[in-house]
Amino acid sequence: MKFDNKNKPKGVTRLFLALGHSLRAFKWLAKNEAAFHQELILLLATIIALPLLSLSFSDSVVILCATLFVMFAEIVNTAIEAVVDRIGLELHDLSGLAKDLGSACVTIAIVILGLVWAAVLYNYFFS
Repeated sequence: MKFDNKNKPKGVTRLFLALGHSLRAFKWLAKNEAAFHQELILLLATIIALPLLSLSFSDSVVILCATLFVMFAEIVNTAIEAVVDRIGLELHDLSGLAKDLGSACVTIAIVILGLVWAAVLYNYFFS
């Protein structure tokens, strides 16, 4: 297949098409990826909890961004898994490594979220 850069949509049309692709991806993730479904619940719980804690605006934004970063890492991990599975389902060291690296990204994102929550709550209760 030859790549044709001349017929690609441009401007606002391109943005709307990209948004459509993203919405399709979010719908697929919510329906098919258990971890992403759990992270959506975490996001909803975070959105509900933040106003109840009366945190500063900047603390709330940092927590929200850290929560979204976990979801970002999960999306990247799922994309890696999809590509590896598309290439082949047979066991291979590099396929396993790719999936493990994607999982490590999610783990680091979760640790970051935990550290952010710990720092914000420490300042909230002890400062």
